[in-house]
Amino acid sequence: MNILLSAVMSGGGVSKKRRFLSPNRISELVWDSGSEDARQRTAQHLTATHATVSELTKKIQGSGHKLYMDNYFSSSDLFDDLATKQIYCCGTVRPNRKGMPQDLNPKRKTFKWGDLQVRTRGDLTTILWRDKRDVRILTNIHDAPAEGNFCDNNGKAINPQTVVDYNCHMGYVDKGDRMANSYSINRRTWKWTKKLFFHLFVLAILNSYILFSLLGGKKISHRGFRNTQMWNLLAQAGHEQNVQRPVGRPPAAAPQLP
Repeated sequence: MNILLSAVMSGGGVSKKRRFLSPNRISELVWDSGSEDARQRTAQHLTATHATVSELTKKIQGSGHKLYMDNYFSSSDLFDDLATKQIYCCGTVRPNRKGMPQDLNPKRKTFKWGDLQVRTRGDLTTILWRDKRDVRILTNIHDAPAEGNFCDNNGKAINPQTVVDYNCHMGYVDKGDRMANSYSINRRTWKWTKKLFFHLFVLAILNSYILFSLLGGKKISHRGFRNTQMWNLLAQAGHEQNVQRPVGRPPAAAPQLP
């Protein structure tokens, strides 16, 4: 069984939203880091993300699950810890994470399109691959690939199998983010609590659209579903008895007589 883990920061506060998506189900979890959790993390020398993933994976320990995550969570310490609990991981990783190999240097002039560098430590593999941008992946699910330059006859970089698997499993998360952000109403000047509320509201609309589509509802675009929902809500609120969409340009205001 494969599990997906992604994160969206809600702003400057301590609340963080964790999102899990799969082909047939999307669930949301809001986690607040309280003082009790902070004391436990300090005693165990764990980061906040490490402690969060450990807490959320307690029920699947010892079953050989595979966990895919983005670079907000992934670290070598987390992967090593979960491997002892028979949870194996794959995810993009930030170069400044503790324990990352320092000799993976994409800035050198000889590193070019399609190049692949690999470093291993036990069952843990770090991959640096250059496509349109540099991609770093940390995994203990896959075998270490061969190093070299891998391009097709047209000069296009060939995706390593690790990247293919990551894109396949995390594609649902990326698609969900893209669909939600297409109609985001967040503003930079808003307080983080207001941003979080409206982000959850947008996700609730997206989840209702997904469920509507899965249950065999009338085929409709995401935008059309949102527009229909908006007009139905306005009608139910009683602002207009017969809600009709405006057509054409509104008439000019009549001139005022002196």
